[in-house]
Amino acid sequence: MRRIGTVLVAAAAVLGSACAAPVVAPTVTPVAPGLLAIADPAAPPGGVLELQIPIDTGAASGLDPQLADVAVSWQLMSLVYETLVVIGPGFRIEPGLAVSWETPSPTEYVFHLREGVTFANGRPMDAADVVGSLERLLAGPGVWATQVGPVASVAAVDDRTVRVVLDRPYTPFLAALANTPAAVLPMREIAAGTVDPATTMLGTGPFVAEFHRQDVLWRFARRPGYWAPARPAADKIIVSIVPQESTRIAALQNQSADFAVLGNVDAPQLLAGVRGVVALPQATTDFYYLMLNNNAPGGKFADPRVRTAVNIAMDRTQIAAVATAGLGTPTGVTPAGLPDACDPAALPSATADLDEARRLLAEAGATDLSFTLTAFSTEPAPAVAQVIQQNLARIGVRVTIQQLDEGSWAGAVYGEVPARFDAALSWFAGYADAGMVAQWWKPEQAQFNIGFMAPDAGLTAAVDTALAAPEGPGRPVALRELCAAVDRDAQMIPLVTRPVVVGYRADAVSPTVFATEGYGNVLRRAADFRVLGR
Repeated sequence: MRRIGTVLVAAAAVLGSACAAPVVAPTVTPVAPGLLAIADPAAPPGGVLELQIPIDTGAASGLDPQLADVAVSWQLMSLVYETLVVIGPGFRIEPGLAVSWETPSPTEYVFHLREGVTFANGRPMDAADVVGSLERLLAGPGVWATQVGPVASVAAVDDRTVRVVLDRPYTPFLAALANTPAAVLPMREIAAGTVDPATTMLGTGPFVAEFHRQDVLWRFARRPGYWAPARPAADKIIVSIVPQESTRIAALQNQSADFAVLGNVDAPQLLAGVRGVVALPQATTDFYYLMLNNNAPGGKFADPRVRTAVNIAMDRTQIAAVATAGLGTPTGVTPAGLPDACDPAALPSATADLDEARRLLAEAGATDLSFTLTAFSTEPAPAVAQVIQQNLARIGVRVTIQQLDEGSWAGAVYGEVPARFDAALSWFAGYADAGMVAQWWKPEQAQFNIGFMAPDAGLTAAVDTALAAPEGPGRPVALRELCAAVDRDAQMIPLVTRPVVVGYRADAVSPTVFATEGYGNVLRRAADFRVLGR
């Protein structure tokens, strides 16, 4: 993960030659709508799966799912905890711990709970657990409370039915309930003090956590008494957190890993000749974005004309083609690939030309602008930073790239208020509804960006309008207006989606893999994975 390797070589080659051939992304044919692979149900159950995943820009920290704010935590905790609804292929909302639900009004949801669900200690789950879990999430310090939305009340109708009432319409509500921080917790035990979710994982899911060493290794075992027949298929899952990209690739080659999550966009080509190895590019709604520090004393980006000029210079098509080898897609704040996402080619910055960018810089007295771009070393972020550097050179802006490991990067970007960095590259999980990630463009709510982003009342209003717009012809219009508002503000500039490569040994495991993932959870269907040949 901290090896820039061939992706930077490819970037330099394409950027250095005006007549270089365009990068062509490998094509993958879904085996079914929304799925790149489906576990073979005929394969016998049992066995041990050896998985390797990268560390996140923020480490998977703690055990309480309501405090989880990075994708690695969501992946690991989803093996133990479950949610009322889940995301299916193509971002369909499907039953989870709720077998069905109704919406009597735009602000009311009634959930009917699945029969036969127990926690790993054997106690049946009931409506009080659901009510208590949501109330605890909404009252707690976790960031996901913002995504769950304007909940006015949660109440048990009876032991198997829960009613949630919202203050106002909030279209992403079900999608927000489908992510791990909204999992149902054993609230009776938490209230009694016999279970502390900060130190003990007790869920309704298919696995139990046997052992973990923070940021190194997790071991999960099949959970007896799980509610779904024939699941999980594997006896154990061992998840190694391996920062080095080259190590994860080598583990697939030498058969020390059955399944690995890769960031190197060249991995499909690197592994193409390895017998028994399959490497599938998985689209995601995650996206890279450029942060321009508006709050630094004497900052270079306090003038909106300078931010707009930088935004105009961003060639998202080139970033996608060069830095992500064609696996990523240009995007606005509504992640590309989600229903009703706006067209990034229609954004105000995309319809302006470089002469306009130069004019804005001259008008702002910034014709000699230079700044440092702080980027983390996880592939393909270094290549994205290089293309940004080349983009801005076209309008006379000089960029120095500061590449840091993930921990140092987080300290430099989030460690001070006001922040001191000039500009930084990061990525967001794009979630499962086109409007959700825009919540983080409200710094007073998001908090993580309050050190470098100034609130804007017009932008906040555009976010709230888009989140309240109901499904139908009016929602794409509201989302387009949201995209334009984010584009004009240009404090956090969406660039391209962040692809993932899922590698596995077809002679060792038969997995289920979504064609597009919204919550960074490639282990979403791990309970279906089948171990082969052992």
